[in-house]
Amino acid sequence: MTINKNPEFLEGLQNRVSHAILTEPAPNKSVLEQCYKAAFRAPDHAYLRPWRFIEVRGQQREALGELMAKAVLANDADAAEAVVAKAQKGPLRAPLVIIAVAHIQDHPKVPAWEQIVATGCAAQNIVAAAYAQGFGAVWRTGALADSEYLVEALGLEKTDKIVGFLYLGTPSNDDKHIQRLVVEDYVTELSLK
Repeated sequence: MTINKNPEFLEGLQNRVSHAILTEPAPNKSVLEQCYKAAFRAPDHAYLRPWRFIEVRGQQREALGELMAKAVLANDADAAEAVVAKAQKGPLRAPLVIIAVAHIQDHPKVPAWEQIVATGCAAQNIVAAAYAQGFGAVWRTGALADSEYLVEALGLEKTDKIVGFLYLGTPSNDDKHIQRLVVEDYVTELSLK
């Protein structure tokens, strides 16, 4: 068995950055199909395929913003007006929002946390695949990812977990420079005695 080397793929992974400001056009259906095909290759113990993705575009982004604002207030009735407004405007930061959800299943060998990690890997593959096709993305979480109100309002099961909100579109500025990390600062070798 051989594995094809792909230095362009490696370079893309090493240079990917988030883009906070995204405009039209959003990735089209064929671009998204490639993103999802990449997502479906994420590590997946027992082939549970726990990932689910909800696409939000157009006026549905405003509807999602309303739900997000209500979710903030459901969590904290005294939330500052600026916090509520920020949540409401959040989905408008990009022409496409993909809500990544871990559909948790009861399994004797695959705990919930592992299914959440698998969904996170799938979401990362979407972000990387979008970047590889010339689109930008930013992955957001925050308190809204833990909102029981939002889980219910989206029609998800109580055991489902929102892993992130992926904002996708066309970058409106150049890739930002991010300092390269030194491998040795983050990697050690086990040395048991």
